[in-house]
Amino acid sequence: MPKISLSLLIKSFLVKTTLLLLAFALDVNAEDKPYSLVEVYQQALENDPNLASALSANQAAQEVIEQAKALYRPTITLNAGASATQTDIRFLTGFNPFRAEGRSNFEGYNYGVQARQPIYRKDSLVQIDQSKVQVSRADKQLNLSKQDLILRVTQAYFDVLLAQDKITLIIAQKAAILSQLEQAKANFEVGTATITDVNEAQARFDLVLAQEIAAINEHQIAKHAVQAITGRAPPKLATVRADLVATGLSQDLQQWLEVSAQNNLNIQIQQDALAIAAQEVERLRAGHLPTLDAVASHTNNYANGSANGLGSELKTSTIGLQLEIPLYQGGAVSSRVRQAVLNQQKAQDDLQIARRSAELETQRAYLNLSSSIAQVKAFEQALISSQSQLDSTKLGYEVGVRTSVDVLNAQQQLFTAKRDLLQARYSYLVNVVRLKAVAGVVAEPDLAEVNQQLVVGAG
Repeated sequence: MPKISLSLLIKSFLVKTTLLLLAFALDVNAEDKPYSLVEVYQQALENDPNLASALSANQAAQEVIEQAKALYRPTITLNAGASATQTDIRFLTGFNPFRAEGRSNFEGYNYGVQARQPIYRKDSLVQIDQSKVQVSRADKQLNLSKQDLILRVTQAYFDVLLAQDKITLIIAQKAAILSQLEQAKANFEVGTATITDVNEAQARFDLVLAQEIAAINEHQIAKHAVQAITGRAPPKLATVRADLVATGLSQDLQQWLEVSAQNNLNIQIQQDALAIAAQEVERLRAGHLPTLDAVASHTNNYANGSANGLGSELKTSTIGLQLEIPLYQGGAVSSRVRQAVLNQQKAQDDLQIARRSAELETQRAYLNLSSSIAQVKAFEQALISSQSQLDSTKLGYEVGVRTSVDVLNAQQQLFTAKRDLLQARYSYLVNVVRLKAVAGVVAEPDLAEVNQQLVVGAG
């Protein structure tokens, strides 16, 4: 058996250990890699139950066309039967040469085939056209679910970012207040500060602890909202770039209203509903019209005996046309037509509701986006001013012209400005998607544009 040197064994062990550590490091880095908005959306496409439900509903709706076409296709039916009969006969008068008195048993069978081809049925022709509109409406409802998913993912994503940023700011604020508290205690011990400064700092510290608990709870709720869409809670999300620029709108409100009026899916869905309601009136009115079918049949009836003692086999083949003219059906057709006319008017009213709702939502989304753009710029300036105020207040505190309460207030104002700026940036990105969603033009490329505003890469 060949000998293996100790140095070779050590070298082999080190190589294997290095590979294991490298694999572990890759796994850790993969787990630490922040999820981008597009990646969360891809998870939502695979796991969102609302979208899955909409897909199933859409696939089921596709069958409506086949069912409507079947109304004008031939139908073929087969019927068959077999029987065993026992008779017991006694002649009270006369004599029957073909049948003796007493009991007898005989069997028989029958079968028949019938084919029917509709030639003219107005209601079926209307129902075929109606089914096409129903499928078109189902397709629009699926597209609406996809657009809704884009908006829901975007909102949930930035809700998580805002919640985790609040925690980060509160931790930094807590550290600053703690530093101020320790300094106030030290100054109180040497007699250069009053107990009021210590109590004020302590009160601020206790308050920020309570705020931290609330922020952590808010963060957990926001992550669960993402989990409800994607099936899993991402451990980390990509943050927004610090150099984000909230660009102005290239189209004015009137242009967005025109886009919404043409592309809003809720309006289009209601337009299809109105078309279906009008077709339903036409279909029910056809209940007064005649129908014409081509009918062919073949039957065979066989019995090896009967009550009169004779067996028989009868084969019959027929072909012809069948015309039906409804004369009176108790007023049911007229009642159903009146009901359909009222449903048509309701669909017309619902369309008007959808148009006004789309107009209102477009105005709201446009104004919210305009407001968030202005807020981003305003809070950017407020952050600069708050930082300058804090620096000046700290300098004034050091020379004795400012109190520790002034420093705490300045710190609070700075962290509030940071929080408001982050919230304004997230609202800006969400409102961009929301406006396009309300207008009916949001799509995956819009999500990719928002994704470019994130710091995507290893955490």
